[in-house]
Amino acid sequence: MARLLLLNGPNLNLLGSREPDTYGSVTLAEIESRAKALAGQLGHELRAEQSNAEHVLIEAVQRAPRDGVAFLILNPGGLTHTSVALRDALLGVKLPFIEVHLSNTAAREEFRHRSYFADIAVGSIVGLGAIGYELAVRAAAARLAP
Repeated sequence: MARLLLLNGPNLNLLGSREPDTYGSVTLAEIESRAKALAGQLGHELRAEQSNAEHVLIEAVQRAPRDGVAFLILNPGGLTHTSVALRDALLGVKLPFIEVHLSNTAAREEFRHRSYFADIAVGSIVGLGAIGYELAVRAAAARLAP
């Protein structure tokens, strides 16, 4: 059994009510619940955190190795396009991670086309809605398989 950490960035706490045409109607609580259940079915433990504060996400990343986390799943939200500090934290802990986005960022405003994380992630899942998180859990479990 491995420990997975699901991190969600700014404004993702508003899922379900925030721009449902773009992000869907599923709440973050529902996404987290489904991801935890799937991780359990696959023999792993998943813990989820969300913060609107960059430093809280950085601290969670830095704490992850001490907490026994083997793999991260990250939706950095708007920090995707701005946070060198969060990127540096991920590089510093050397944990594998998958980047997830509900919407297809490449089909949106030009400033959303550049991710500070895509080139250091194991992979990226974009534009598939809430099921993208479940796909990330499955991919993480596959990566962790002996």
